[in-house]
Amino acid sequence: NVLLLSQIKLPPMMEIITAEQLMEYLGDYILDAKPKEISEIQRLNYEQNMSDAMAILHKLQTGLDVNVKFTGVRVFEYTPECIVFDLLDIPLYHGWLVDPQVADIVKAVGNCSYNQLVEKIISCKQSDNSELVSEGFVAEQFLNNTATQLTYHGLCELTSAVQEGELCVFFRNNHFSTMTKYKGQLYLLVTDQGFLTEEKVVWESLHNVDGDGNFCDSEFHLRPPSDPETVYRGQQDQIDQDYLMALSLQQEQQNQEINWEQIPEGISDLELAKKLQEEEDRRASQYYQEQEQAAAQVCICNSAGFISHVIFPTQQVQGAASPASARQSGSNERKRKEPREKEREKEKNSCVLL
Repeated sequence: NVLLLSQIKLPPMMEIITAEQLMEYLGDYILDAKPKEISEIQRLNYEQNMSDAMAILHKLQTGLDVNVKFTGVRVFEYTPECIVFDLLDIPLYHGWLVDPQVADIVKAVGNCSYNQLVEKIISCKQSDNSELVSEGFVAEQFLNNTATQLTYHGLCELTSAVQEGELCVFFRNNHFSTMTKYKGQLYLLVTDQGFLTEEKVVWESLHNVDGDGNFCDSEFHLRPPSDPETVYRGQQDQIDQDYLMALSLQQEQQNQEINWEQIPEGISDLELAKKLQEEEDRRASQYYQEQEQAAAQVCICNSAGFISHVIFPTQQVQGAASPASARQSGSNERKRKEPREKEREKEKNSCVLL
């Protein structure tokens, strides 16, 4: 969506686009964006990054590995998937920050990434040192109290860091969103299912951590939904679903008050953390499988100079992300389908431009 609002143009009158076609557009854009006048060393480095990006481009359909750090809105643990954002020159932000004025949380979290903090909590729980146990408890409470993955300190830092008119990607609550800044206010592109028929509702302001923003049109003029009650229910269902999912994933990993008697003796903290991470990935994968039949997400793109709606099937394009990783499994195709079933399958795997 960031690229469609700025760089990539879809052919006029296009009504259907598949996930494969979108990947082709991205691949072509990466190739065309290659710098022309660079040194030999820079060229080799760019070509290596481009090759790495192409290798993981297909993951955009299902989800990217994201591991935030709680010290800055642009601080993420490096993963190969981050190359895509760097290569496309798309800023990636989050707002899951520790307030530097809360000393005990600052000490407990430190410079840890999400994965490292989970490992630290597990280690501290098993420690005989009361100070470490207390530190682990503080860190765990921080994750539980910020399960929506946005803090007010983070929101303030975001407002300062994002440039006026900048188009970027915002990670929060296991999702990637398109974000911009207009007259000092942050806005997120509206993609909730409840707004499917609200053609004039394009942006939602991001001014608190509760997800209660003001809706605007493409010119950032206030535009209340024509049917507020219907839209509110659809939006609230999405928020509640995202919150419960985020909270569930975190609590299942950190609070797995597992039966320690079943853990083999002598297992290291790292091995235990890996086991818990595997369990989280399994549960996240299971969650997404259950969501595959959910209604399509609504994305808004810029084509031929005007705002239009693109309906992306959830399992095809709209990738979600957990703090440690984001994966979405596709359902197995049956070898034989009735004609009507094939027609439904074709509709489900396509995106409709309205």
